[in-house]
Amino acid sequence: MHMFWLGLTLTAVAVTAGAQASSTDPFKEHTITAPDGSIKAKFIGSGASLSELWVKDKFGRFRDVVLGYDDTTLWQTDPSHPVLNSIVGRYANRIKNGTFSIPISKNPDPNSPNTYHIFRNGPDSAYTLHGGAVGWDRRNWTLVSSSPSSLTFEHFDPADEGFPGNVTAKVTYALSAGGKYDAVVTATATEKTPIMVTAHVYWNLDAFQETSNIFNHSLRIDSSKYIQGNNYLIPTGNFTPVQGTALDFRQERTIGSKWNESIGYDEPNSKTPNLSLYSPNSGIRMDVTTNQPVVQIYTGNWLAIPRKKVHGGPDLQYESFSSVAIEPEGFVDAINNPAWGVDQIYYPGRSFKWATTYKFSAEK
Repeated sequence: MHMFWLGLTLTAVAVTAGAQASSTDPFKEHTITAPDGSIKAKFIGSGASLSELWVKDKFGRFRDVVLGYDDTTLWQTDPSHPVLNSIVGRYANRIKNGTFSIPISKNPDPNSPNTYHIFRNGPDSAYTLHGGAVGWDRRNWTLVSSSPSSLTFEHFDPADEGFPGNVTAKVTYALSAGGKYDAVVTATATEKTPIMVTAHVYWNLDAFQETSNIFNHSLRIDSSKYIQGNNYLIPTGNFTPVQGTALDFRQERTIGSKWNESIGYDEPNSKTPNLSLYSPNSGIRMDVTTNQPVVQIYTGNWLAIPRKKVHGGPDLQYESFSSVAIEPEGFVDAINNPAWGVDQIYYPGRSFKWATTYKFSAEK
């Protein structure tokens, strides 16, 4: 059964602002709060992951709208490895055959010294997924600075997984008045290497209070095309209009409104998206803006893990379609599609930046 990608062409102790606050414990939670108290969040160093995010619903009550674990060590030990709310890299999503060359080529010569081979952790060894055997989402990021409303983690990647060159990455999370959450990832490399990251956050704007799935959530994506994928969800290179398909979200509609036409949405989009997610139960709306050209929508089709206590766990589980992951990113496997004209190779003098803003509001 074909799976669609929706890849449309689109702390307890306060620290003064800017103060240094180093922490190497990857499972310790760090709390930040917006100055007006409209939004609060917790993060851990493992994968620079978001463990909780609390926003107000239409009744004025706070809800934790992201999935997670009560036992934070599971971010590294859960065998199902759902990549909950982590920073994914050095290269997010899929690399066909786990192979690429620099300069890039459609069909890299496997014997060339300019061809690189990354561990293939996808089914049938058809591709590398999310950076290889141990990507950035399961690496220990160090907390290097914090304030009451922001914090920064850093990760040094010493040519892990077969990628060329060392990469130093930083992610800064900041909360501001009016329910605004900003996430910014920057990275520098010591030699030419591909970099593409995303934040793999799973959202449920009901926080499992009224329902256990996201079928009633409404989604809008300002995108007229999607990137076709093969049976391994590796892009074929074709960009297809969404009009008349189950992937047309240019007008806001419920995620479940055309569910019988496609089992799940898991497609990357092809232009900078203006995206909104809304739940009529909670009244919470999330508007997403990003500097990335693609968004991938994944509806947790294979989730089966215990819920956090705040979501009714641990006896109840996060299951298939209980959440939606919204992943702003670059063009998937562009390093094997030179015809696209997309440059994902970074080097000294050319740094990488990923920036996404999530704005929360409540509609009565």
